[in-house]
Amino acid sequence: MIKYLALLRFNANFRILTIIQLICYFGMWFSHTGIFTLLIELKAPVWAVTAAAAMAFIPNVLLAPINGIIIDKFSPKPMLIFLMAVETVTVFMLIFIDNLSFLWLLLVLIFIRMGVGVTYFQVEMSLLPKILSKKNIKMANEIHSIIWAVSYTAGMGLAGVFIYYFGIKAAFLFDFGLYIIGLLALTKIKVPPMIKSGTSKALSMMKEGLAYIKSNPLLMHLICLHAFVGATAYDNLIALMANYKYKEVMSISLIIGFMNMVRAVSLILGPIMLSKFTNAKTLYWLFWGQFIGIALWAVLQFNFYVGFIGLIAAGFWTSTIWSFTFTMLQNNCDKKFYGRVIAYNDMIYFIVSASTSVLIGFAYEIGISLPVITFIIGFMFFIGAFYYKFVYEKYKL
Repeated sequence: MIKYLALLRFNANFRILTIIQLICYFGMWFSHTGIFTLLIELKAPVWAVTAAAAMAFIPNVLLAPINGIIIDKFSPKPMLIFLMAVETVTVFMLIFIDNLSFLWLLLVLIFIRMGVGVTYFQVEMSLLPKILSKKNIKMANEIHSIIWAVSYTAGMGLAGVFIYYFGIKAAFLFDFGLYIIGLLALTKIKVPPMIKSGTSKALSMMKEGLAYIKSNPLLMHLICLHAFVGATAYDNLIALMANYKYKEVMSISLIIGFMNMVRAVSLILGPIMLSKFTNAKTLYWLFWGQFIGIALWAVLQFNFYVGFIGLIAAGFWTSTIWSFTFTMLQNNCDKKFYGRVIAYNDMIYFIVSASTSVLIGFAYEIGISLPVITFIIGFMFFIGAFYYKFVYEKYKL
């Protein structure tokens, strides 16, 4: 933990970006809980809940090729400010959704918000290797995953209680206020001058990026390994549990909040406890840990409170796998191609995430039980462990 604090203390740009992450991610999960609670309270069908979850990933798939070009072509600070401003407006618009006739508007807002949100993330992550040393990139990614999990924990947990007492619209307005604060903080960042591909044509840049990835098979494997974490995009699985499995325990908003809060606690603890043990050799065992953790959650779902043990086990390995596979990708990529490589990496990641969300809803609709669906998700990491072993041995990582 001391090394994380030292990095934040001595790098002002990274410190500001981290503070913004903490503020805006916290707000995002506040409204995220509000959206799923709203859909359930409006008695939205399963397909609508699934569509809302999938819509959080689909724009990232569609926009990835364009995002990579934009990131490598333009200066980061104006882009970051513009993207956050758009997110702020979409959050405010959520307060006008009050019945299912506005479902189309809700899906459009989710689409826009997540599209600009992932672009913001890609701009930021392509910026980090340019302002940090390779030694500090691993720590920066671990800090990012911890911030994400802390925000997830506090946002989801407190959102459930907040919505219970103050309502869904109040949660959206609170999120809007946090984004305003984040937008003001973002103006303080000082990005050093960087050489951009301002004269290159977009199509040429796209072809160049694809050719670069194709000529580097290791990058393609690392992109695929990172995408396995996309299988943990089971927000709608938790929403289905809240609505159909545990609805007699307490209010739906509290169930969603508490389940995600417990899960996120382990997302925080994982990187802190596993950081010094995480390297190219031990990543194989992290995939095994993720498989066993999710499988345990599948077994323990018979009881709401006992299931918390499984949620902790399921989340403990996730952040570390995410951050280390991302670090490996950054360290094996030429700086000229950071934007495009990260964008294509996110495209594959979100294809997996969107597919997971859709398939969860489809599987439940055709009668597959929630524990079986959970186990299938976990089994993906069993496959991932042996896939990584193949990559590790072939490229002598």
